[in-house]
Amino acid sequence: MNIILLGAPGSGKGTLSEFLCEKDNFTQLSTGDLFRENISNKTDLGIEAQKYMNDGNLVPDSVTNSMVENYLKTRSSELIFDGYPRTDDQAKSLDIMLKNLNNQIDKVIYLEINQDVLLGRLTGRMICKICKRSYHKINRKPLKEGICDFDGGQLITRPDDQENKIKTRLEAYHTQTAPLIEFYKSKIIKVDADKCSPEELYNRVKKVLGS
Repeated sequence: MNIILLGAPGSGKGTLSEFLCEKDNFTQLSTGDLFRENISNKTDLGIEAQKYMNDGNLVPDSVTNSMVENYLKTRSSELIFDGYPRTDDQAKSLDIMLKNLNNQIDKVIYLEINQDVLLGRLTGRMICKICKRSYHKINRKPLKEGICDFDGGQLITRPDDQENKIKTRLEAYHTQTAPLIEFYKSKIIKVDADKCSPEELYNRVKKVLGS
């Protein structure tokens, strides 16, 4: 089964993805990780992506899609797509890539959450500098203050988790996501992510996934 997670920043996608990977043997496909890996390995795609990033420009779909396509040649099932696709053009390309590998997107989980709750979550969020796991200053504290439970990495606040930047991100998210909701309307399952713990959200998603 391949699934896409849709939801605003702070809706719980990252933690949910961690649970599904740890407990259900999914693998998260992250374009951020693909960018870093290709740039680090100095692949042709990585070098091209770096040029755009150095100039402060978005990496074009052609480069991003090619990185995803190369990854899918190594694994094309039991994947969680989070942050990709971002547009309906990317979604169309992904469908073609998976079809060529006799695979598909099976379900799209859309996490619904109140914007006031999102602001509270994001302004208190901390992430591990190494593994990128999420914590919260109130709701999900680490065992040792400022230190990741899993690898001892330093916990930091992302620069874009400041309130003025969060509102800009949410506006951009809603603009980008509306076409995806329409594109995947036959596969979308809406899950209430409001006022529930990460474990409760995981159990709700497991139920709709039929497992």
